[in-house]
Amino acid sequence: MKVIGVVLGGGQGTRLFPLTHERSKPAVPLAGKYRLVDIPISNCLNSDIKQIFVLTQFNSTSLNRHVAQSYKFDMFTDGFVDILAAEQTVDNPNWFQGTADAVRKSMRHIERDADLVLITSGDALYRMDYRPMIQRHLEAKADISIAVIPVDEARAPAFGLLKIDDDRRIVEFREKPKTPGLIHPMASPEHVLARCGVSDPGRRYLASMGIYLFDLQSLDRALARYEQTDFGKEVIPSAIAEQRVFAELYDGYWEDIGTIRAFYDANLALTQPEPPFDFFDSLWPIYTRARFLPAAKLRDCEIDHTIIADGCVISNATIRRSVIGLRSVIAKGAVIEDSILMGCDAYSHHSHTIPTRVHHLTPNIEHGAVVRRAIVDKNAFIGERAVVEPPPDCPDTDGEGFFIRDGIAIIPRGARLPPGFHLARALGAA
Repeated sequence: MKVIGVVLGGGQGTRLFPLTHERSKPAVPLAGKYRLVDIPISNCLNSDIKQIFVLTQFNSTSLNRHVAQSYKFDMFTDGFVDILAAEQTVDNPNWFQGTADAVRKSMRHIERDADLVLITSGDALYRMDYRPMIQRHLEAKADISIAVIPVDEARAPAFGLLKIDDDRRIVEFREKPKTPGLIHPMASPEHVLARCGVSDPGRRYLASMGIYLFDLQSLDRALARYEQTDFGKEVIPSAIAEQRVFAELYDGYWEDIGTIRAFYDANLALTQPEPPFDFFDSLWPIYTRARFLPAAKLRDCEIDHTIIADGCVISNATIRRSVIGLRSVIAKGAVIEDSILMGCDAYSHHSHTIPTRVHHLTPNIEHGAVVRRAIVDKNAFIGERAVVEPPPDCPDTDGEGFFIRDGIAIIPRGARLPPGFHLARALGAA
């Protein structure tokens, strides 16, 4: 049984702006040293799915580079992780118009003797073995299987909801219903959920995780209507009425990292002593690019509940509940709290030594800088004694060298905040 994995990575990711201003959503850095796309690729590889396509379109350069540099197979295996970029052809001169359209236009590459096609998104944090889903798909003689997660009524409006019968067959689908009158009828029977291992009666709504398993002929039929360009909004509702579509219930940790708040919370949750998602799992590793960086070096620091990635040099700093990304160089007296630093693509060197600098490396967080409740994107520079801390209840704002989203300050990629910069004063002047 040959299974091809397809990772959807072509969307604009507008809700994650400005992190997606120069990169696609699956290329956004995660947990100090990974990228979001590493999660579905690792889940596929750990599930013995060794042939994977990543579909890309918007701002795809960094994603293409990361995949090419991270996932290499030797000559003795038929495994691969290949990029399928949107391309104009004689038959179709248009770019991808949606998730389903992206797969439709890539079918001539995907259908290489495939029996099953597993389609996943590139923007969620979860650990899932796809093999039981494949086995139950075959046992049920399903045409399509959809991974679902039980949620309560409060979270239900954010998802496409699926209702199942006693056999787990999906009988109804509604995309992000907003009113109780539309939500309540989508509750699945309690005895069916209990049989699937869900004992909490408050989580009676099954939300689509954006993970679809098709046999090849069913996928061809589902994509036959060219006017349907999106899986969740169009293809899946039509398929439920015409094909055998079953639910695969997943009851572990799964976080859709589609907004700045979700991204921020998911990263800081990793700093907990027992995080909801654990990268320290030798039986289910998360793969990424091997960079061959030195171990982090710390001197006279106060650090608590913090993740520090490879290649960091930190001197006399205070860091609490934060994620410090690759090659971060943090100078004396800096304070970092409740923040995500994505680090740098390369070290910046200088030719002379002054007391606040270490190893002839120019800090990207300078002497005495304060960073709280912030995301500092790659290659950004925070000047000496600058203060990056959004005021309470601050509305969304676009400023010179900064953004505020969901109460979180974001310093975009490559920005340079001058010495003495103060975010609160900059907001007052804006």
